[in-house]
Amino acid sequence: MKGKLIDIRVPPPGPNARKIVARADRALSPSFSRFYPLVVERAHGCMVKDVDGNTYIDMNGGIAVLAVGSTPEPVVKAIKEQADKFLHYSYTDFYYRSIVDLANKLAEITPGSFEKQVYYGNSGAEAVEAAMKLVRFHTKRPRYLAFAGGFHGRTMGSLSLTASKPTQVKGFSAMVPGVTHVPYPYCYRCPFHLKFPECDYYCVDFIGEQVLEKYVPPEEVAAIFFEPIQGEGGYVVPPDDYFRRLEKLLRPYGILLVDDEIQSGIGRTGKWFAIDYFGVKPDVVLMAKAMAAGLPLSAMVAKKEIMTWGPGSHASTFGANPVAAAAALATLSMIEDQGLLANAVKVGGHLRKRLEEMKEKYEIIGDVRGKGLMIGAEIVNGRRRKEFGAKHVENILDYAWRHGVLLISCGKSTLRFAPPLVIDDDTVDEAMEVVEAAVARENGS
Repeated sequence: MKGKLIDIRVPPPGPNARKIVARADRALSPSFSRFYPLVVERAHGCMVKDVDGNTYIDMNGGIAVLAVGSTPEPVVKAIKEQADKFLHYSYTDFYYRSIVDLANKLAEITPGSFEKQVYYGNSGAEAVEAAMKLVRFHTKRPRYLAFAGGFHGRTMGSLSLTASKPTQVKGFSAMVPGVTHVPYPYCYRCPFHLKFPECDYYCVDFIGEQVLEKYVPPEEVAAIFFEPIQGEGGYVVPPDDYFRRLEKLLRPYGILLVDDEIQSGIGRTGKWFAIDYFGVKPDVVLMAKAMAAGLPLSAMVAKKEIMTWGPGSHASTFGANPVAAAAALATLSMIEDQGLLANAVKVGGHLRKRLEEMKEKYEIIGDVRGKGLMIGAEIVNGRRRKEFGAKHVENILDYAWRHGVLLISCGKSTLRFAPPLVIDDDTVDEAMEVVEAAVARENGS
């Protein structure tokens, strides 16, 4: 198949890919779950080339990491310049300028005009672990609240907050004690079988009436960890007033709000952070994935008044590596200089319109939701019963990959659209021709 951008020369996986996959299966941990056997050779912007010369449109952004696309020139330049200066000098033991410049920029773009301080790590899970320790240290409280469907990482602490898929926690109990999960506002599949807005946000009332008043002493809860838009849980978007209602419930108890923006942050939704859509200023904001255009870097940005832990309480040898910090500064500048927040809104609107039109045509698309370029299309076996269409999703992803589009899923049966923020309408249209062909094929099966 050959389009304007797509160029499939060898049916994937080609011979070179098959050889590498066979070697990888022998050499690498079997704990990874891959969508299809793509073996990447080169990538630039929104395009990916495999080891057999096939060219694909990237509609997943390296699992929402490549916000500014692959090998963006300003970021590559910053990486090369920093690499010529020094590659490492542990930021938790010494100083260098870029970590201060980056911290100031993060304090500027995260919600709230209050004073903030920054802790750096290497991954989203590390940011979550740091937040778990900080809120417990500051409040002297042992408990946490988190949401069903949430994903916060796979280290033992972050996994204790995660409640996305049973396979992620199976075999690893017992985990960190003191975590209570509450229902997320998944309106398409309301856990209370109610309808919005007639429900009047009963999911918030439930936390107060059935959790905090019945079996979780609120004065023992340090914080609630939440994703403003659930990622692995299915790109689930809460109603507009949800987090304001939640904050009104929890603030009187002194429960801190920890906003996990690891997937939704750094412009993915058309705002710097997804919580900006909901009118709440969290006490702690976590970010990683898109921060440094693919280099390992994470940050926990917290109110200065919460950063009460002292020297030696927490540290990271490789956190805020100078090359990653330079990449992050260049990434944030690129988002601003190229108007990528506005582009995410514009192109995301175009992509969502395409999906809404497909929903009208194909019975297997049950719901379309999202903000900016963080969009989910939930696939079902039938709209009335809303049965999860996991097999349909598996087939759609496979067809799309074989025909030049790199798409992934989330939740039980949701197509996940998270392309680089540099993508344009024409590229989206070419990708969606393939996706629609895959959906149409499944719809008729």
